Amino acid sequence: MRGRRHPLQAESTGERVVIVGTGETASLAYDYFCYDSPHEVVAFSAETPFITTDTFCGLPLVPFEELAKLYPPEEYRAFVSVSLTQLNRVRRRLFDGVKEAGFHCVSYVSSHAFVLPSAEIGENTFIQEHTAVQHDVRVGDNVFLSSGTVVGHSSVIEDDVFTGPHCVICGMCRIGRSSFVGANCCISGELTVGADCIIGASANVLANTEPGQVYIGNPARPTGRDSFTTFHVKTP
Repeated sequence: MRGRRHPLQAESTGERVVIVGTGETASLAYDYFCYDSPHEVVAFSAETPFITTDTFCGLPLVPFEELAKLYPPEEYRAFVSVSLTQLNRVRRRLFDGVKEAGFHCVSYVSSHAFVLPSAEIGENTFIQEHTAVQHDVRVGDNVFLSSGTVVGHSSVIEDDVFTGPHCVICGMCRIGRSSFVGANCCISGELTVGADCIIGASANVLANTEPGQVYIGNPARPTGRDSFTTFHVKTP
């Protein structure tokens, strides 16, 4: 007999959700919500300078500045889904904006992820399929865990972190705020990745990292480049 599931996977009552964003990341979130969640996406929203049409994915597209008036936070929920521009600074700014407007942000946890009920998961977090979130893990707000990510027991993933596919974070680690952990990385147990770090694809991190640095290789070593000025994402 199966035990109880994580509350975000056991949800049976859906919310009406507005997705903030109109790029590839927003389209991805829309597909996942439609395919594998109880929630109903009712509209999209973007800041006025980025609106060139009245619809997105066949749904209404409304100015971010008017979101709370058109979709009152007492009746609707939000999900901010924009690219990783500036180490998630844009996404954080929009997340703070919807919170200030009174919205609660939903989180998505794939029904095909392994997430123990003891794990704490914040708002506006997205956990894809085949991810494992183990005992007593804490995942902050505005986090994206890509397919196949493993987060070992008692680890902490701070706000605004992104992990690429098949990233392994061993037990009792801490991943600092706004860090980017690339595909197929391995973070050894009981380590701290400093805030604003970029860990390059397939890197093997065997020691604590300094904030704001770029690490590559096996074993991972700093490149000397500043992570914030190095990180570029073309899609807004």
